[in-house]
Amino acid sequence: MSGADFSESSDEKDQFEDSHQESFHLFGRQKPVHGALGGGKPADILLWRNKQISGALLAGATVIWLLFERIGYHLIPFICHSLILSLTTLFMWSNLSSFFNKSPYNFPEIVLPEDLCMNVALLLRDRFNKAFGVFRGVASGKDVKKFLYAILGLWIISIVGSWFEFLTILYILFVMLLTMPLLYEKHEDQVDAYALKAKAKLKRQYSTLDEKVIKKIPNIPFVSDNKQH
Repeated sequence: MSGADFSESSDEKDQFEDSHQESFHLFGRQKPVHGALGGGKPADILLWRNKQISGALLAGATVIWLLFERIGYHLIPFICHSLILSLTTLFMWSNLSSFFNKSPYNFPEIVLPEDLCMNVALLLRDRFNKAFGVFRGVASGKDVKKFLYAILGLWIISIVGSWFEFLTILYILFVMLLTMPLLYEKHEDQVDAYALKAKAKLKRQYSTLDEKVIKKIPNIPFVSDNKQH
């Protein structure tokens, strides 16, 4: 191959990598970040379009975490004390408002719509069915790779779970949910570029693992024998 041909092939490779990098987005996203999060008010909160609500949620979650994890408050007393404070405040306001020439608080009638409850129930049912299907597929012994992935994932979760209390893990996840989308939107190009490199590296590592370890695992003969019987 001549120098000119090699230069042309390297240029074509660079152009292909650049175009692939431009089309690559984290989690296979095709829409803008706001649209990928579903749009509407939930996306506005996650991307801090409404800073008051986002900040209030973050502050509230931090206060609850401090109460339970640092001060040693318990959930049931916290709920009861919150309800006592709320009911006392509203009761006093309703009875004393006439003395201050104020109109009493108009309590809104809260009725959960049937469609919302049905959609939530169907969503939970689908998620549980998928989870049970994955569990059944792994436990059936048909796919060694899925079994190893499941064991590895559960082992990693058990290690992380031993580092923190359950409420602390929920708080960390909630803080990440309120901060990571905003940071990703601000640094989208850099994150996608690093994610593309990490994806290529993981593919190489997986190919090596698959070639040296997984493909050398012998098939279990009694699985087919049990199916025949």
